[in-house]
Amino acid sequence: MKTEILHRIRIERNLFGIILAFLMVLVAEISGENEIIFPEICALTIGAWISEQQPWMTNKRRIFLLMTAAAVFGVLVVRYLPIPMIFQVCACFGFTGFILTISKTNFVPIISACILPVYLRTESWIYPISVSIMAGIIIFVQWLMEKYHFRPMNSFSPCEFDIKIQIIKWTKLLAVFGIIALIPFKTDHIYFLAPPLIVMYTELSNPKSPARKRPHYIVGLMSFAALTGCVIKLFLNIYLGIPLFICTAAACIVLFIAINRLKLFFPPAGAILLIPMILDKNLLLLFPFQVFIGAAVLCITSIIMFKESNK
Repeated sequence: MKTEILHRIRIERNLFGIILAFLMVLVAEISGENEIIFPEICALTIGAWISEQQPWMTNKRRIFLLMTAAAVFGVLVVRYLPIPMIFQVCACFGFTGFILTISKTNFVPIISACILPVYLRTESWIYPISVSIMAGIIIFVQWLMEKYHFRPMNSFSPCEFDIKIQIIKWTKLLAVFGIIALIPFKTDHIYFLAPPLIVMYTELSNPKSPARKRPHYIVGLMSFAALTGCVIKLFLNIYLGIPLFICTAAACIVLFIAINRLKLFFPPAGAILLIPMILDKNLLLLFPFQVFIGAAVLCITSIIMFKESNK
């Protein structure tokens, strides 16, 4: 296939991702239901649409079922588990580790889908309904792209997990996360550990993850995405009054240009980009700094904890 055709197809895949984020926020603003805004949708478009090869070993059915189950569990925790937030987050983290293991997949974006309702104190069932609809759109459009050769066909081979190793891995992840989380949750600065950063932390625990080879780029990309989302919302939306759905599209354009230039298609960066769109304006000034510190700490911690000998 000619280079110019490949370039055009890549631009079109990026455009589809921008349009989906635009429409999601537009519907949320028209309906007045902020629970419709699901930041992880940008991460899914990067992994399922924009990158040449899907970074997760999963299939379309698992994407839909796991995203829906994670979102429902997160809302259930907020509604019916009256324990401190840090333990609610750990419960969600442990649950996602369990369903990832039994479903034999490494589809880690479900971690953010499960934990985000806890951070936002979301009790509305609109959130999991929105997540399931967005997941359905993602897999349908991915199917169309594969059918009409806009992207390579995704082949699925179940992950062959050693149960003993998985139990040890998730125990370590949870225990160390709990220790790191003590100060941010005690001081009410939870976005040092924003949900997409927890996804990043889990992804980097896989010794075979390509992202481990470029940790400084990962920290930089996550920080850049957070800064982009905050700056665009502050200046375009809050100060100039431009609708949030236009700001969302603008933020996606900036990030997608960056990841294509760097050739670093790291899905959690898409999710961290859209977190500012659902935050109160008083949190925006500190958010990029929090993401930088959190990303650096979690990145270093995960790489040190999990060596090449792990399976």
